[in-house]
Amino acid sequence: MPSNKTNENMNTVVSSPISRIPKKTPITDDYEITKSVLGLGINGKVVECFSKTTREKFALKILNDNVKARREVELHWKASGCKHIVNVSDVYENKYNNSTCLLMVMECMEGGELFQRIQERTDGAFTEREAAQVMHEICIAVKYLHDNNIAHRDLKPENLLYSKKGTYGILKLTDFGFAKETFSNDTLQTPCYTPYYVAPEVLGPDRYDKSCDIWSLGVIMYILLCGFPPFYSNHGMAISPGMKKRIRMGQFTFPNPEWQNVSQDAKELIMGMLNIEPSKRLTILQVMSNRWIAQYTAVPQTPLHTNKMLKEGEEMWPEVQEEMTRSLATMRVDYDQVHIKSIENSSNPLLNKRRKKSMVNLPNQ
Repeated sequence: MPSNKTNENMNTVVSSPISRIPKKTPITDDYEITKSVLGLGINGKVVECFSKTTREKFALKILNDNVKARREVELHWKASGCKHIVNVSDVYENKYNNSTCLLMVMECMEGGELFQRIQERTDGAFTEREAAQVMHEICIAVKYLHDNNIAHRDLKPENLLYSKKGTYGILKLTDFGFAKETFSNDTLQTPCYTPYYVAPEVLGPDRYDKSCDIWSLGVIMYILLCGFPPFYSNHGMAISPGMKKRIRMGQFTFPNPEWQNVSQDAKELIMGMLNIEPSKRLTILQVMSNRWIAQYTAVPQTPLHTNKMLKEGEEMWPEVQEEMTRSLATMRVDYDQVHIKSIENSSNPLLNKRRKKSMVNLPNQ
């Protein structure tokens, strides 16, 4: 995992983009676009491209020009002044087959996704101190957004990427397809979410605010410390009525042996972030001021079960994530109106193990 300076400022920034006006010149004048697909965002695919002058590699996100895409580009561009947010280098407005497209050129993140990095490590167990450092870095990005009145609304490990492989990569947040400006409480209403990380108020129909990001942070921290989510469908579906009920009630536990040696400070911080009442939930400033985050270099180097559990969950995660990706690639707004294929008959060691433990007395529908 990366080893950053301990005195890293909460608002660490890099140089901001010079202009936020999309270029009308052909992108092919400046970049060589390949057919190599790097990933799929909410609103469009990401392909590899190279600068024709420097030969530097970039990631190109291709979006159909519409109000939602323009909002994504504008907010990502606005936020890319933060060290822990993927930087936007250029934006083009070009026409293809009589349709206008927005082409967003971003730094290429070659170090892989957060959980993938943890799962594939071969140098021993992931530790609580490393989890605290990761959370500190994510919080820097979220604080930058919230200070600029931006709610990301899709915080999850798949949107947290390392800039490089090895120990020198920087963890950065990406994909602003759900992001929206919010200048007061209760200004958001569209039920945008990814099931594992969704705050109870986002399940609708009431309005909500950027505190939904704090709930997602709490879920990410929970998984970092044990290797499985606090809320999931016992049948392996992306989301279910029972899972929604547990989210709305804030019904989760810290089961042993995975949580046996995790510090009480960490558990209390998670509980503060997973408060079902948005007004009582911690703010990003309160999270960053918490000693587990602010003094992460002093957190115990307790070995965690995270690596092992993520590997045991390999059988479940790809199937569920595939269903999510398929749904989200089309609209990814309201899961109540998207049919999710059940994989309840699949043999799944993680689900079976968890069913036998803390979830055994919880609703399983």
